[in-house]
Amino acid sequence: MNLATKRRRSSWQIQVATVRALFFRELLTRFGTDQFRLGYIWAVLSPGLQILLMVVIFTVIKVRVAPYMDYVLFLVAGIVPWMLFSSSATRALGAVEANKGLFNYRPVLPIDAIIARTILEGILYFVVFLIFLAGLWWLGYEISVSHVPLLLLSWLLLWLFSFGFSLIMMVVGHWSAEVARFVSILIRIMYFTSGILYSLHVLPKEYLVYVLWNPVPHVIEYMRHALAPTYLIDHVSYSYFMQSTLVVLFVGLLMYRGAERSMVTTK
Repeated sequence: MNLATKRRRSSWQIQVATVRALFFRELLTRFGTDQFRLGYIWAVLSPGLQILLMVVIFTVIKVRVAPYMDYVLFLVAGIVPWMLFSSSATRALGAVEANKGLFNYRPVLPIDAIIARTILEGILYFVVFLIFLAGLWWLGYEISVSHVPLLLLSWLLLWLFSFGFSLIMMVVGHWSAEVARFVSILIRIMYFTSGILYSLHVLPKEYLVYVLWNPVPHVIEYMRHALAPTYLIDHVSYSYFMQSTLVVLFVGLLMYRGAERSMVTTK
């Protein structure tokens, strides 16, 4: 009876079950029994140390890099979302190599591994984000809740963008380990042009036009505006980020479609 029931499962049900199994496998790999506590503590400690360092630096040199918004909240709304994107992208580079033994089982496909990984990254960093916001609220920082739907939508769109970008990175990592080495340089360039540590307001207009080609600062600026409505966002475009997300998803799925067979048959 159980065998007959399994045979009647749709392809969608099989994929959901596969992604769920890969999710828990990834969870145990990242935060297994021996490093469970340290892994989760580091997930909070890593962005926390970056925030503390930047606050100390810019307090000492007395440079105002985030007008219309408290700098600590500004950093939380930049660093934690960025870590969702960058961690998803960099981990995707080795997704095929890390899971190739599982591809001997027909239900398991490379895209399932990316879905599981990005779901884990999304949950992990969203929880970290909420922890930081709760901590700042407890310390007396003013945090607006009037734009919660905008904040949640921005997180969802950033997750979709990260998923599409991760698909591209997975295919790149599979095609060429040499090319994959340049990805860290690309990620670093995107980091410094995403307004993570500074507000885009402080950039001269002749440079701002180039920075805004990067889709990531558009959504991060809207997240900041959702938490602090006084923070101006007249220089970014939500529609541009939505269009960029669709393009990245399309390109990622297209590249994956073309490389799926070689990924599965790679020994």
